Amino acid sequence: MQQGLRLASYNIQKAVGVDFRRDPGRVVDVINGLGADVVALQEVDKRLGERPSVLCRRMIETETDFRIAPLAQNDVSLGWHGNAMLVRRDHAILATGHIDLPGLEPRGAVRVDVASPDGPVALVGAHLGLVRHFRRLQLETIRGHLEDAPARTVLLGDFNEWSEDRGLEPLASEYEVVCPGKSFHAARPIASLDRFALGREVTLSDAGVEEGALASRASDHLPVWADVTLASAEPGLPVLPTYESRVALVMGTQEWWDTFRGG
Repeated sequence: MQQGLRLASYNIQKAVGVDFRRDPGRVVDVINGLGADVVALQEVDKRLGERPSVLCRRMIETETDFRIAPLAQNDVSLGWHGNAMLVRRDHAILATGHIDLPGLEPRGAVRVDVASPDGPVALVGAHLGLVRHFRRLQLETIRGHLEDAPARTVLLGDFNEWSEDRGLEPLASEYEVVCPGKSFHAARPIASLDRFALGREVTLSDAGVEEGALASRASDHLPVWADVTLASAEPGLPVLPTYESRVALVMGTQEWWDTFRGG
């Protein structure tokens, strides 16, 4: 029986709320209330210097059921280019990686492969650029990174696309784009900037926007979520895309990974 996953995406605006207060604690409270198995975060690290995180690792370790995917390249960041991913402790992290993205400003996407009862899934968290031309190039880059086995992949994050029917053309052939609802601005939602793109072996069950009072204050974006199920994976078949960029395999799950990669 397929158990499914709840995926969530949340641009936390460096934990600064609509009241202009930086309050990491309420952001963590919002995350805990989502009931998600995996949460992709954007704007979790500051942009200057060593890019320290606005969320305390200790707070996540002690006040949530999540582990932090090992994406940071120093001791003070939580993610990479502001993108981080939290994975519930009962789901193994199989591998992590980084995808450099083109653009006028430094951008990057992060990839985390997660084990589920129905087999592995590759999740890519991203915060796309402000200019549509570069957003399309960034999506083409991500699609290219995943192109050898896109069916069990999900792209989630702040797509920064205001249009309902333009700008996401690079995903059209392999992905179903899911728009859970208007998530920006949190004080008065008028745009569906935060979205999911599901590969062909990922089926949507439900999706929505967290519109509670706390979420409406904690950031300028509201979190979005999607309940998905995966087609059953057959051991021995290479169901996940290979890696083309910098990769760090998480120790302790190599045998499980090799089984599903056919290694």
